[in-house]
Amino acid sequence: MAKDSKIEWTHHTFNPWWGCERVSAACKNCYAETWAHRLGLDLWSKGAPRRTMSDDYWRQPLKWNKEAAAAGKRYRVFCASMADVFEDRDDLIASRARLWQLIADTPYLDWLLLTKRPQHVGAFVPWSTSWPNNVWLGTTVENQRWAQKRIPLLLEQPAKVRFLSCEPLLGPINLLPWLVSLHGAPTVNWVITGGESGHRARPMSPDWVRALRDQCAASRVPFLFKQWGNWVPVAGPTNGHAVRQLAGPSGAAIQMANTGKKAAGRVLDGQQWDDVPCIA
Repeated sequence: MAKDSKIEWTHHTFNPWWGCERVSAACKNCYAETWAHRLGLDLWSKGAPRRTMSDDYWRQPLKWNKEAAAAGKRYRVFCASMADVFEDRDDLIASRARLWQLIADTPYLDWLLLTKRPQHVGAFVPWSTSWPNNVWLGTTVENQRWAQKRIPLLLEQPAKVRFLSCEPLLGPINLLPWLVSLHGAPTVNWVITGGESGHRARPMSPDWVRALRDQCAASRVPFLFKQWGNWVPVAGPTNGHAVRQLAGPSGAAIQMANTGKKAAGRVLDGQQWDDVPCIA
């Protein structure tokens, strides 16, 4: 969870702190909470402490920035996989201020700030109407309900790139109202989607994923399919894997098998979908 991240849509991952509080259905089987518990850390509640990181850890992005500058490249940094930068806690104010300075000191890094709390962004960032070019802002939308709540708040912020993480995807979503600009209104610039992993993972219908892909294609918005998660659609034998049936659009059942994340992979309709915004 640092340099050379295994997360498909970023190069590196930086966590200014660990810990969070559940806010919606996407949080039910939070991988970060599970990982922290494996390490014996209780960080996932309103009253629990947040794990702070060392000064050496905070210096890592400065090294990545030098490497990017030397290579003439830009590296994407996901901040934060083990927390939410916009969680409203007084004990995070100083760390957030330190993060804003770090972002300013690393102009060759594109910082991807993903939150389930877009309502707090305007009050917590120091940039007002003039955001740095190296900040991308995203929000998680796991179903239509949270799309309607969070996306308008996301679009209030003038980030260089505004993106969505539809992961874990828990239902069908119509994103078209926010992908196509009407009368110059701001739009979503990138859509990432994927299924849930872990032993309590909920299956994701392939029809939900295809619908998002097709909406992005029609709107010329980059689309990235991150993973199936534990459950993958199968047409034939399931080799002893647990099976669930999901209803397809025509009423026909879709058979999903719990093969595990690695075996399920990330191929949709014969190919990988890895589009990323091209920023000049």
